[in-house]
Amino acid sequence: MDFVPSDLLTIGLLVLLEGLLSADNALVLAILVLSLPRDQQRKALRYGILGAFAFRGLATIFAAYMIGLAWVKLVGALYLLWLPIQHFRGGDHEARKNIKPATSWLGLGAFWTTVVKVELTDIVFAIDSILVAVAMSPKLWVIITGGLLGIVAMRLLIGQLLAVVQRFPALVDGAFVIIAWVGIKLLVEYGHQIGYIHFEIPKWLSLGLIVVIFGGFYLYARYQGPVDVPDDDAADLLKEHSE
Repeated sequence: MDFVPSDLLTIGLLVLLEGLLSADNALVLAILVLSLPRDQQRKALRYGILGAFAFRGLATIFAAYMIGLAWVKLVGALYLLWLPIQHFRGGDHEARKNIKPATSWLGLGAFWTTVVKVELTDIVFAIDSILVAVAMSPKLWVIITGGLLGIVAMRLLIGQLLAVVQRFPALVDGAFVIIAWVGIKLLVEYGHQIGYIHFEIPKWLSLGLIVVIFGGFYLYARYQGPVDVPDDDAADLLKEHSE
């Protein structure tokens, strides 16, 4: 195993990003199951959390073999650059509005239709997370360690993470700015791999800028102070699930 001290910093940053984004993503999953009757919500959410673990593992294996291909870096970079645009335009908050009753789809009952929607959402979140991790480090053990520690932190601290994300939304904004930077880095790597760009972004610069971005948004969030959080059924459901 090729180890350098900066690997520990990469793992730490991955855990921070995973924790912040997983809390926000888990809130989306909880909103999806709110369309079900109360007695079915926790069961559907449980499937969603288990799916998050399973698809994260599959995405890691997939990414480890595919990231060496130039076109995968290009698609990954464009996708990572699109995510912050969607976030800052408010696209990822649309699911939090106008919750409709669960409906049947393809012959499935309302419950299993909702579970399928949750698992499809899990797949998208797994791709998001692994693309970020692979762009930050090519080492499989770093990717797996950072991802697993982040998931464990999310599972154990979901209530506290949700409180942080909801009261200090600037931290999530900072996470998406970091994703944008990671997308740019991956795009540069693609250009270098095909011979159009004749330089690489040093790892110290890449990690250093991530630390600066996160630190800047942390200070900004503290300067803004916590925002008032209205009653949120999805957040309450997640907190119940974590107890």
